Amino acid sequence: MDLFTWIARLLGGLLALGLLVFSIASAAVIGAGVFIVGILLALFAGRGRGPWRMVMRDSSAARQTFFETAFTLMGHVAKSDGRVSEQEVALTEQLMTRLGLTAEHRQEAIALFKRGTAPGFDLDAQLREFSLHCGTHPNLRQMLMVFLFNTAIADGAISANEHALLQRIALAAGFSEPQFEQLLRMFTAQEQFSGAAGGRGGTPRPDALAQAYAALGVDAGASDREVKHAYRKLMSQYHPDKLIAEGMPEDMVRVATERTQEIQNAWELVRKARGL
Repeated sequence: MDLFTWIARLLGGLLALGLLVFSIASAAVIGAGVFIVGILLALFAGRGRGPWRMVMRDSSAARQTFFETAFTLMGHVAKSDGRVSEQEVALTEQLMTRLGLTAEHRQEAIALFKRGTAPGFDLDAQLREFSLHCGTHPNLRQMLMVFLFNTAIADGAISANEHALLQRIALAAGFSEPQFEQLLRMFTAQEQFSGAAGGRGGTPRPDALAQAYAALGVDAGASDREVKHAYRKLMSQYHPDKLIAEGMPEDMVRVATERTQEIQNAWELVRKARGL
């Protein structure tokens, strides 16, 4: 007897019991409840053809699309100022090493990066694909920009061509121009707090403290409550479990983990300065 048949017999038995022991109304309530449970069980068992399989399929599509979009656009950003610099190539290779990509995924990433540098690369088509599968997840959209910012800043500064391209990508991904500029400012400031940076004791320098506020996306005049809220929101946005649930490939989450450390360092500097 398969699961579907078993559920049908269970429904009939419980309904009969409800009629014998309780009122007709009670039997109806019992039957409705078991019916809902039966549908859920059938879906999990593979008898359903709707929501559950669709969710799994969409998650898989999001992971593949994010991977493809990140590496093709990294190549496209690297080529936007005329040539791919040695620093940009080195950064991409370092990123692949940090991510711990398998040999197969590494080769795929290299091929995608080269595709993005090709003269005939269709940026708009790739952005449409990204919007289709990842556009409803703001954290994935933000992480895409972080990957691209990393590429653009690899040679020390973001050129005018790179800035224009990054802005175009951000707008297509659903960010407004002010949101893009704010995200870029925050990224640039957060970079100052990588590694062991972040104000270990002592009185922080005014410029370091200003960078810490910028890294959190708040002004120095913000209230303690506003600063705490900004910090917690950022930590939530870069939380690995949340990103994986939205469709980010597991072997790309390490970049988000490193970003949370930079945010943590900036927060510690602000927290100490405020005596929180």
